[in-house]
Amino acid sequence: MDADTKNRISKIVGDADVVLFMKGTPLFPQCGFSNRAVAILDHCKVAFESVDVLQDMEIRQGIKAYSEWPTIPQLYVKGEFVGGSDIMMEMFEAGELQQLMDEKQVAKAE
Repeated sequence: MDADTKNRISKIVGDADVVLFMKGTPLFPQCGFSNRAVAILDHCKVAFESVDVLQDMEIRQGIKAYSEWPTIPQLYVKGEFVGGSDIMMEMFEAGELQQLMDEKQVAKAE
């Protein structure tokens, strides 16, 4: 990953409390895993930004190197990598994801 891509990703991750790198958009997810990730965040009632990796191949490949995680979607909360949709689901079912959002004082969805 080049420095420009790394800087772009760092800015995206740093500018919002919650960022979901996904395939598609929250209204039109382009894979089941991205759809599940959006549904989980919606259920947690948190505001989040999304990045459609299908629109930018540098971001699509760069985010995998940035997080050292091979799959998309990827969730970041307050600049920290949380995981993909499977980890999100496990945390959600255990009540840990909502707890993390509360502890980090993430903004609620409007």
